[in-house]
Amino acid sequence: MISRTRLIARVLSSVYDDVLRPYDISSAQFALLVAIFNLKSASRADIGRFTHQDRSTLTRNIKLLLDGGWIEESASDEGGRRRPVVLTKSGTKLLHDVHPAWLAAQEQARKMLGEGGVAAVMGVGNEMFYGK
Repeated sequence: MISRTRLIARVLSSVYDDVLRPYDISSAQFALLVAIFNLKSASRADIGRFTHQDRSTLTRNIKLLLDGGWIEESASDEGGRRRPVVLTKSGTKLLHDVHPAWLAAQEQARKMLGEGGVAAVMGVGNEMFYGK
């Protein structure tokens, strides 16, 4: 089952990567931007827990988002021990600009998976993230 799961993940990721390419962002980076948007202001550790990413993958992707000017880290009121990550205006604009392309990728993914496949993926995702 693992090889089929990985194949499905790669094929679906390529759908999103293809539509996001004109915006110079990958599907993994986009998903991280969305997570940061949803978390509002969060430490790298909080983001890693939320996205289930290991430290090295998260560090690499955060660096790319920082270099792109889409996120920034700021000093906190806790004496600098926690450096919250937030979206910049440029990052918020990117999310807005990418939204139509993302919707097109969502539709393409739905067609590939079929309604039963979508329901299965959403069910597993909801169970993992929300315990429902």
